[in-house]
Amino acid sequence: MEKVAFDTLGLSEELLRAVQEMGFEEASPIQSAAIPVILAGRDVVGQAQTGTGKTAAFGLPALQAIDMNLRAPQVLVLCPTRELAVQVAGEIQKLAKFMRGLT
Repeated sequence: MEKVAFDTLGLSEELLRAVQEMGFEEASPIQSAAIPVILAGRDVVGQAQTGTGKTAAFGLPALQAIDMNLRAPQVLVLCPTRELAVQVAGEIQKLAKFMRGLT
């Protein structure tokens, strides 16, 4: 599969800065396939091995879709275990690091 740079996926500068700070330059196959589709408002069902960036694949477009002027819950992520919920929350916090006003 062709390598895709994150800056070609239509992500905001804040999210690109966080991705860069985390040390990522190119999207994984699941990310390059899912992110543009989710940003276009379509549903995605994806499957990939552990450690391939699935959290960023759905987390980045979910974060980008948040309306910072709307002070209400806008994203709900369900995880089957507490351990996975803690892991996903930590990764989402890293991705949202430069989004001002997000709690």
